[in-house]
Amino acid sequence: MQKTLQVSESLELGMILAISGGFMDAYSYLCHDKVFANAQTGNIILMMLKLAKGNYLGATFYLCPVAAFAIGIALADIIRHHMKNRDLFHWRQLSVLCEAILLCIVGFIPLKYNLPANSLTSLACGIQVESFRKVQGNGYATTMCIGNLRSGTSALTEYWYSRDKKAAEKGLIFYLIIFCFAVGAVLGSFFVSRIREHAIWICVIFLTVAFCLMFIDRENAKKKQSA
Repeated sequence: MQKTLQVSESLELGMILAISGGFMDAYSYLCHDKVFANAQTGNIILMMLKLAKGNYLGATFYLCPVAAFAIGIALADIIRHHMKNRDLFHWRQLSVLCEAILLCIVGFIPLKYNLPANSLTSLACGIQVESFRKVQGNGYATTMCIGNLRSGTSALTEYWYSRDKKAAEKGLIFYLIIFCFAVGAVLGSFFVSRIREHAIWICVIFLTVAFCLMFIDRENAKKKQSA
């Protein structure tokens, strides 16, 4: 696909993935011993606090999700290198498919097995954060908020001084993504309270929608190219 027709940068897809990201974070925190699947900064801090107290086993509990997240990033890049010239699937579709499979497996893991559940969820988050890095041409993240908050606030501040409508639109897009992330967290809390470890399968539904949406957008892109 041409860069001007990158369906992975559509706002609709970004919103769905942000909901998915918020859902995963709430799920891992509520279901599996208060570990954030996405917030690796927090996990690294908690790991080092455990190490400072000599609790090496406790440190491992946070090290594994961090390592899994990094592996997920690498896996997304491997998929990109091997799939970039294929016509059947776009490499990002395969990334979403791998992510959905991983989360399906997580839904079968009992609540007491926190480490493998958190590690697989972080692996899926790593795949997502590396595969989807732009929305409408702007760099963003679907699994965390700090970068989006910085970019959105900066764009709105720019609008305040310049009255540039593009800056305002950019800022609102970032805040919309943050809102969708928050909605995902609320949905995660709602479903965890009702179906516990199986709640992550709701996230798989969102990823399936994202997977299908990229098929639809690719067809539209082909039509625009041939027009």
